[in-house]
Amino acid sequence: MKFSDRFIESLKPSDKISDHREANGFGIRVLPSGVKTWFFIYRVDGKRRFMNLGHYPSISLAEARKKYRAAVDLYEQGNDPAKLADQANEDRRKAPTVEDLCGEYIERHAKRFKKSWEADEQLLNREIVKIWGKRKAEDIKKRDVTLLLESIIDRGTPAMSNQVLKITRKMFNFAVERDILQHTPFTGVKALAPNNSRNRTLSETEIKTLWGSLDNAAMSDEIKRTLKLVLVTAQRPGEVTGMHTSEIDTEGRWWTIPANRAKNGQEHRVYLTDTALELIGGVTVINEETGEKVPRGYIFPCPHKNKDQPIDSHALPVAVRRNLAFVIIGKSGKKQTVNKLEVDQFTPHDLRRTAATFMGSMGFMDEIIDAVLNHVKQGIIRTYNRHGYDQEKQQALEAWDRKLKSIIAGEATGKVVTILRRKAAV
Repeated sequence: MKFSDRFIESLKPSDKISDHREANGFGIRVLPSGVKTWFFIYRVDGKRRFMNLGHYPSISLAEARKKYRAAVDLYEQGNDPAKLADQANEDRRKAPTVEDLCGEYIERHAKRFKKSWEADEQLLNREIVKIWGKRKAEDIKKRDVTLLLESIIDRGTPAMSNQVLKITRKMFNFAVERDILQHTPFTGVKALAPNNSRNRTLSETEIKTLWGSLDNAAMSDEIKRTLKLVLVTAQRPGEVTGMHTSEIDTEGRWWTIPANRAKNGQEHRVYLTDTALELIGGVTVINEETGEKVPRGYIFPCPHKNKDQPIDSHALPVAVRRNLAFVIIGKSGKKQTVNKLEVDQFTPHDLRRTAATFMGSMGFMDEIIDAVLNHVKQGIIRTYNRHGYDQEKQQALEAWDRKLKSIIAGEATGKVVTILRRKAAV
């Protein structure tokens, strides 16, 4: 009997299981419950085997025939198609989800090779696990990637779209390299937002405005002081948030960022100006039980956790973005946004760039500014010039401190100031 769609649809359940066969082991079983199941019956080593091809109407007659022919091909090649299907189903059950893949990537790659692994973990949990977490990693297609990146752009964060692409592409490449996946859905996917290098610096007027507006911003005192200290010291936001009293010398004038916290893996000494020390607020506190002075620990402890953890470096850009478009309820009852920082959009890292730019405008050579910023020397000079530039760094940061104070006080003129300094020893 040749099956037709009309015939299959007309089959009614009875009080017993009823099988209807077309030919060569292909058929459909109707259960008393009304469930209709496509099957392929065959023999292996004289034993009867029943292979479930799926349920009707989820699997149409045409689809069932296609699955049947594929099973017959396997059978004629000497295989047991049902056994292979069972194994495939078991492999499918064990296949890692995207959440599993994120965890393995962090543990086996990011933690071993990236100082910023915590940032990767937070991004993946926030942007990927919430959306794809329960899906099988092998099911993610190129179209899924594109739709995800578009959704991030649509919410007004194009730079985050590019960052998600960068980290998630790396994670799926890791999966292919470890033979967790056969293919990556990121092949041929390009950034959907312009990858412009940052060049934002704040003007003297913006610096003065921001310094005052931070006092009234909707953020913790720790974050306010951290943002100001990034501008004062020209150091990376993540290195400033993690500042610990153990890194500051006994005289309180030099802050040594250890190699394991520095982005380039090189220990870095930073001179602390008077303004920097005011923002730090001292390196000791009074022990309430003994009355003795004891080290403070982290200079900017996280207010939401115990004091043994510093502010998360991601708290800074989040606080800045929130205050640049702070949501309030207007008189009409509708939500409105106000710029509590009173300057155009910027990031915490732009404060570091601003300080470096002003040092350049005051006549300091790139070589010295690079030393302040802890940029790695390039070329042959990296091997032969072992000078630490402590004196030059101190001069540059003190000059910038004076300039900054004049800007905040409203005395800055915008003119380039010529700085006289001794030549570095050769």
